[in-house]
Amino acid sequence: MVWFLLELLEGLLLGFGFFGSSARANPRQTSRPMNLPLSCIQIKYEPTFRGYATTLDNEALLCSICANLDFYQIFLDGIPETEDIPLDYLSSILKKSYQCNFCRLISFHVRRTWMLDKFPHVDISGIECRMFTDHCGCLQLASYPPSKFRCYRLFITMGGIEDLWKRYPAFRIAAALNIHLMQEDAFKFGRPTDLHSRRIKNTVDINMVKKWIKLCQKSHGDICKSLSRIGERDNRKLPGFVRVVDVVLMSVVPAPSGCRYVALSYIWGGIGAEYWTTKANVAERGMPGGLNTAKLPDTITDSILFVRQLGERYIWIDALCIIQDNLQDKFAQIHDMDLVYGLSYLTIIAAGGTTARDPLPGCRPQTRTQQHIEEALALSAWNTRCWTYQECALSRRRIYFTGQQVYFECQFDVLCEDIIAESKCDSTNFLKQSRAEYFPQSLDPFTSYMAAVKQCTRRNLTVESDVVDALTGVTNALAKAFGLGDPAKAFHHGMMLTDLHHALLWQHNPHTPRTRRPLPDGCSLPWPSWAWAAWRGAIDYMSEHRYLVTHPEDAWLVDYVGNPSVAEMFVDPWYIVDHSGVIVRLDVRRVSRRVILIRETEGEVSTYTSPRGIIDPTEMTIDIHRALDPGTLIFRTTSSNFAIARRRGEESHASIHHGLFDILSASSPPTWVGTAVLPLDVALPTSLEFIVLSRTGMRGAHDMERIECYQECLLHVMAVSQNHDGGLMERVGLGVIHEAAWIASGAEEKVVFLR
Repeated sequence: MVWFLLELLEGLLLGFGFFGSSARANPRQTSRPMNLPLSCIQIKYEPTFRGYATTLDNEALLCSICANLDFYQIFLDGIPETEDIPLDYLSSILKKSYQCNFCRLISFHVRRTWMLDKFPHVDISGIECRMFTDHCGCLQLASYPPSKFRCYRLFITMGGIEDLWKRYPAFRIAAALNIHLMQEDAFKFGRPTDLHSRRIKNTVDINMVKKWIKLCQKSHGDICKSLSRIGERDNRKLPGFVRVVDVVLMSVVPAPSGCRYVALSYIWGGIGAEYWTTKANVAERGMPGGLNTAKLPDTITDSILFVRQLGERYIWIDALCIIQDNLQDKFAQIHDMDLVYGLSYLTIIAAGGTTARDPLPGCRPQTRTQQHIEEALALSAWNTRCWTYQECALSRRRIYFTGQQVYFECQFDVLCEDIIAESKCDSTNFLKQSRAEYFPQSLDPFTSYMAAVKQCTRRNLTVESDVVDALTGVTNALAKAFGLGDPAKAFHHGMMLTDLHHALLWQHNPHTPRTRRPLPDGCSLPWPSWAWAAWRGAIDYMSEHRYLVTHPEDAWLVDYVGNPSVAEMFVDPWYIVDHSGVIVRLDVRRVSRRVILIRETEGEVSTYTSPRGIIDPTEMTIDIHRALDPGTLIFRTTSSNFAIARRRGEESHASIHHGLFDILSASSPPTWVGTAVLPLDVALPTSLEFIVLSRTGMRGAHDMERIECYQECLLHVMAVSQNHDGGLMERVGLGVIHEAAWIASGAEEKVVFLR
């Protein structure tokens, strides 16, 4: 979320910004013509801290379209989205930016945030800009009549932007533009300054930050005390081995019992050894004055300064509070990140830097970005790192330092320097829509888990094998918040074993090659193929609509349709070989209900019946002379072989690594009976073995002309192959098969050893 100051249009002061999470494209072509004249004005640039100030007079430059916009009336009365105004095609607006002030405002935003200078060949010819107004909400519901407190902001949409997202995945950050009125002009409309834009100072207003924290404490109380927002009481405590930095004594000390401390989330950026706490200097740093700030990078020294300015005493910083060359200390603390960040009074998030050497913008003079638009949270390097996801999600209060300004976020509110939004009331302001992370995102544990996996696997890791550790704080918090039991038993290689029937339904992002993740140092056994963590790149949990998508570049759109559904669970019980080599039965949440079959034709119904019963110990081995490897899943199901063929109409593309395949019947000629998503980077055989996992909640998929369709007629299946060890199966892909076809195939009961 970024804001910039501009004086524009009839002496009205405007600020503008963008929200990646709320971008809307409006392809409608109908609109109400605006023929209200706007007097001719002239713009004169005057350098300001964050952009340009402009003074306007009766000789202003506007194009013929913008000259017909009465901005005073628009800000006064608003424009409904259903009556949005066409402005022009974006390509034309960019060309007019040197002769029209309002086109320049839009162009300035687009060129910077879309990084068009770096991608000059991107085709934007089909993108049309349209404008309507959004009301900003209100802070004081009872204080002003509706006409007084209904502050509007201009919303510039980009019609046709979805086509750009499909062709250029990197441009999904391209978003709509918001333009706000400055607080100086609120009186012209008889309104309070609430939710108008305000000017940003050269440095952070520490008193404003203190006010934000105080408002949160007084207004929200217990809402922002407990991380989970679910439990009645939060009795968690920091482990005794956790250390903190005492910013008064300048030493690294054991965290005093019940102490109030701040945490830091930042990017190391490939540096660190010279300022780390190690076995060699930990004793020295434990003495008063033992922490030499001269050796510390700017992000850390500024954070210590900021904590002092807040009047706090302790801060937790990983590089200083964990003994970096002590594997036991690192392991213990990494596995308690849910407590370290979840119990912090406040977390400082250095979102404006790319390494620990960068200062916290605004903490000291001349450290904020001037005159140029920087992409704040949506494009910050901090927001691309896997470790920082849980640091943000687990924190109950967060202070984001971006290149332009500071944002405060708690579990109930969002506040920032350039919008007046401080209120003790239960406000309805628009800033609440721009929260960075919710955790947990749902009262359903798997929904929250799924969202976390999607987020983490899209982020970068310096050490690829850290992916499970980088999510451990989140999985620990989920286990504790939802009563899933011991986190070490509830999760295995990042997989949520308590909801295994759902967890197994992950898919590779179509743009991600099927490549094994490197193993941690000292580990020689590959991670199990059924765990998403075994594979590099982005992972998705998509609804069965994924199998309807004809063009692979559209697969990402399914992410907005829904989650994978399980109407009936067919595998019970599940077993796993634990880390010690012992076969244990898993406590998997059961999903089973009477399946209602709604047929479109008359006749008898044949339903799939899964094999049940505890697996006999004699069936739990492949080779009596060799023990099963840890991570091997053991379960009873049915298996059958089907021919496969690449879906017609699917075009090959260098950036697409997973595509749709038709699953075909054994009849002559073969007919469609199902669909699978399979890797394109490997040579697949003409037929594959499939095993049944569960029943979908979907009605049908793709071509149903030759096969009867009824509610929940599709089964979730996994394509598997036998690995070189003989008897052990590996995951190849995922799909759905029609129930009738599965029954007709003569599927055989089988004990599967999936590794």
